[in-house]
Amino acid sequence: MFEDLRKPGGKLKLAVPRGALLEEVLDLLDKAGIETSGARGDSRSLVFDGGDLTLITMRPSDVPTYVSAGAADLGITGKDVLLEQSDRPVYELVDLGIGPCRMVLATQKGDVAPSEHQRRLGMMKIATKYKRIAERYFDQRGRQVELVEVKGSIELAPLVGLADGIVDLVATGRTLAENNLEVREEILSSTGRLVANRVSYRIRREEVDSLASRLSEASGGDPGTA
Repeated sequence: MFEDLRKPGGKLKLAVPRGALLEEVLDLLDKAGIETSGARGDSRSLVFDGGDLTLITMRPSDVPTYVSAGAADLGITGKDVLLEQSDRPVYELVDLGIGPCRMVLATQKGDVAPSEHQRRLGMMKIATKYKRIAERYFDQRGRQVELVEVKGSIELAPLVGLADGIVDLVATGRTLAENNLEVREEILSSTGRLVANRVSYRIRREEVDSLASRLSEASGGDPGTA
């Protein structure tokens, strides 16, 4: 029988990202002594008993929404997600060091450098899933671009002429290479972070700090500033 997660109190609720980070997150939770067997199966359930925690699985991009609203006390997601959703206030507690990747500007191999392209044509068209990050990056450098928001396979955009380049997250760069794209500029690096709801941090600070310490020790991560 499900615990009513809408009621205040009870176990701390930890938002866990599905997808590429999931296995690394579950391995890290194991090292910190948190039960993860339920979340490792093929169940379609979204809520799992983590022993002294309740694990709630969701898309990484939804973690700041649930944590900032207090529907989860804590969450784990990438720094890229936190930067893209900087309007959702959460406390960043620990850099867990998992899922390392880079946000880059990439164009087709053989194209002129982006700066030269802009000098000739005045403006580049850039496809991205990370519109806010891209906008800040180009604004800070005084470069004019037209941003095209794309949700699916972003590598397609420069291949068919939708955009001159892309801003996207890469790990190994293999997908770029297989689509005749190459990294031209690195925008930022990203790793998984532990974040907390501001109210939960104030009223359940001892519990939150204890979990943050366990995860920091398990990961060798760097404590953030709450």
